[in-house]
Amino acid sequence: MSTAEIQPTPAATPGEADVPELVVGFDLDMTLIDSRPGIQAVWDLLAAETGVPIDTDLVVSRLGPPLTWEMANWFPQDQVEAMVARYREHYPSYAITGSLPLPGVPEALAAVRALRGRTMVVSAKYAPSVTLHLEHLGLDVDEPVGDLHGAEKGTALREHQATIYVGDHTADIDGARAAGAVAVSVATGPFSADELRAYGADVVLNDLTEFPAWLDAYVLEQRLEALMTRLAKYESLVVAFSGGADSAFLLAAAARAIGPANVVAATAVSPSLPVAELEPAAHFADSLGVRHVTPHTHEMDREGYQANAGDRCYFCKAELVETLQPIADEFGIDAIATGTNADDAIAGFRPGIRAAFERGAITPLRDARLTKAQIRAASRSWGLETSDKPAAACLSSRIAYGIRITPNLLVRVDRAEQAVRDLLTPYGVQNVRVRDLGESASIEIDADLLGRVDHAPLIDAVRAEGFAAAAVDSRGFRSGSMNERLADPDRYR
Repeated sequence: MSTAEIQPTPAATPGEADVPELVVGFDLDMTLIDSRPGIQAVWDLLAAETGVPIDTDLVVSRLGPPLTWEMANWFPQDQVEAMVARYREHYPSYAITGSLPLPGVPEALAAVRALRGRTMVVSAKYAPSVTLHLEHLGLDVDEPVGDLHGAEKGTALREHQATIYVGDHTADIDGARAAGAVAVSVATGPFSADELRAYGADVVLNDLTEFPAWLDAYVLEQRLEALMTRLAKYESLVVAFSGGADSAFLLAAAARAIGPANVVAATAVSPSLPVAELEPAAHFADSLGVRHVTPHTHEMDREGYQANAGDRCYFCKAELVETLQPIADEFGIDAIATGTNADDAIAGFRPGIRAAFERGAITPLRDARLTKAQIRAASRSWGLETSDKPAAACLSSRIAYGIRITPNLLVRVDRAEQAVRDLLTPYGVQNVRVRDLGESASIEIDADLLGRVDHAPLIDAVRAEGFAAAAVDSRGFRSGSMNERLADPDRYR
């Protein structure tokens, strides 16, 4: 059957996740930035221009409410609008460069990114000024919003489906409450930790340096709860168990959620499975008390797989799910689950995910938005021996696209990789790939080992397995590096 005959339709994409996307909102003044010096400079300028004795120390001690409120403390009501306009004229020139990020800000934003989340700033500050501050400090925020105070902030937070709002003021707690978001307070503004806690903050931190650890723990707990809730909906499951960290964690989670007697671990045996993977997989399944089966898959019989075009993984995953379906039927099992995680789902070119989805396989880790890092962290907390296991994609992923796959090529790659791994074992190697480029091979090892080991023995070991030439990739191991060649073939000729 040709590739064209079974090519899935564009509409065939995985379903919605069980948990909402992570969107975190932040206040600006005294949450992300210390804007007091710049703001005070503008107020000092207004005092000098107007002759009004403004206590600018007092002004910057109570940042948070809208500018019009503060202006009304110093000028008659009929002058407030004009003075606000004058303040905003001076602000870009005098306030922006004087403001600095508070401790932990880059790390806090990066923590959201690492969890595949989005960020927004919701501030009472004039919207153009919000953008100027963020741009000046190079703070990468997806959505800046200004001119909202207190509970009004809930409007923007709800619109962008924020589930967490971080601020330093009691009014920020009001905004989080109005949006139904978790109110996280930092004691870097006008209120103490005790005052914020007494007002009703869900979480109180000393400053944003504590935010990444809190966020990691909170989000992991939420996503694990979503995973277990999803798994508990099934009376029984077949888990496509490669032996890697993701499918091992899914297997352990399923055993916890519905009991090991209701779970079957299925490890497909074929020339594309590294020989060293089968025994550890059997041992792991046995340690959980789940039934372990080892059906043989025949992806090598599929022309699309052998042809090794960019959609090779589609045929492999189709073969896997179609092989596991009769096993599920035999045991009267509800569903087949794969270890696809949240990182896999956004990694771009993944035809295998599409093939499994079309055949009804479920993706509980992906649906709970669990990332690879979170899966490893949860595996460590559960004491799973696979928590730090290196990634181990099928052997066919080592063969350059366009080279026809044969069992002999897979054996050659498997032996070459094992030889390199044996040489690097004393160095604590994690990742090894030997990429078959035809007559030559590209050797990928952990980047931190590149300058510590002699490359010559590695090259000799690979050439001994039948490659005419070999070289160590100076960029080190990169998961899915063959896709780089697919995207820009001219670069790798």
